[in-house]
Amino acid sequence: MKYITCIEDLRQIHKRRVPKMFFDYVDHGSYAEETLRANVDDLKRIKFRQRILVDISKRDLSTTIIGEKSAMPLILAPVGSTGMQYGDGEIHACRAAQAAGIPYTLSTMSICSIEDVAANVDKPFWFQLYVMKDRGFVKALIERAIAAKCSALVLTVDLQVIGQRHQDIKNGMTVPPEIFRPKNLLDIATKPGWVKGILGAKQRNFGNIAGHLPGSKDLESVSAWVASQFDASLNWKDIDWIRSIWPGKLIIKGILDVEDAREAVKVGAEALVVSNHGGRQLDGAPSSIEVLPEIVHTVGSHIEVMFDGGIRSGQDVMRALALGARSCMIGRAYIYGLGAYGGPGVAKAIDIIGKELSTTMGLCGVNAINQIDEKVLAE
Repeated sequence: MKYITCIEDLRQIHKRRVPKMFFDYVDHGSYAEETLRANVDDLKRIKFRQRILVDISKRDLSTTIIGEKSAMPLILAPVGSTGMQYGDGEIHACRAAQAAGIPYTLSTMSICSIEDVAANVDKPFWFQLYVMKDRGFVKALIERAIAAKCSALVLTVDLQVIGQRHQDIKNGMTVPPEIFRPKNLLDIATKPGWVKGILGAKQRNFGNIAGHLPGSKDLESVSAWVASQFDASLNWKDIDWIRSIWPGKLIIKGILDVEDAREAVKVGAEALVVSNHGGRQLDGAPSSIEVLPEIVHTVGSHIEVMFDGGIRSGQDVMRALALGARSCMIGRAYIYGLGAYGGPGVAKAIDIIGKELSTTMGLCGVNAINQIDEKVLAE
């Protein structure tokens, strides 16, 4: 990895090494992908104010995230089916995050289960929750997260219905995945390293679900159950029910509107994540960075505001922090590293972003994360 210099390098290697159906699952968004592109493009439009002859010899990226010490203001976001990008991918990603001193978030729709990850890492991690129609299953899932000593619950609230992702349908990345379509089999046959890793993995099903429901051991039955379980009736009143089970810190992910941000404050969440699900849900919605400043201005003094959407560099992290975010989540950026090189690839992605952030801070004349505000931006 000596000559890997940026996240795009990892993306290109990921694209070569992972079957198309799984690469496209991560890389693409919903419908015309307008929001997916806006997330990236709107960040790039924000320019920095270069400062010179400032003592920047003691730059420090460390911060706190919901009261937890973190080596930098970065979180690995929940990504479904991570273990299909690289065998035991969730374990490798969590280890890399913990080695770097930042939080990792395990998805409900992970391949490795809560218990699989907890047994193979040294520290607590965060758990992301989708609220299914089967509330008994959801209650048990939260209780499993408690038993695993997960340190925060990330409630994703923007998936009551699923936005259509054209590329997934074209690739047969459906429920269940059409792996045995001839074109998919031919593609997989050209990825022997990926095949070896997946076959040697601890789990190849949705680990948080398989075996935890009657008749849910095979992929087809699990996938069919999941497809029927997304709950269109989910509403703010359900937060009280979740709070009655979960005793720890609650983060609400999927906020794009000021009124919803106010509701997140009312229900007592410790943090919210400004996010449009990476452009994978409501296409035509604004980019995350477009709505961030107003949300910070409205509720930032009452709740910790995190940012998610379009980050591909340390410069992007700096842009979000300058507009009021306290920390940032990355999804695609670290998955590109995972698909390219496994755990060392995730570590490389984190390292790239951290070094870019440090350099950008220096060239803008700041030494600490809490010094970053709108003053580092060009007018």
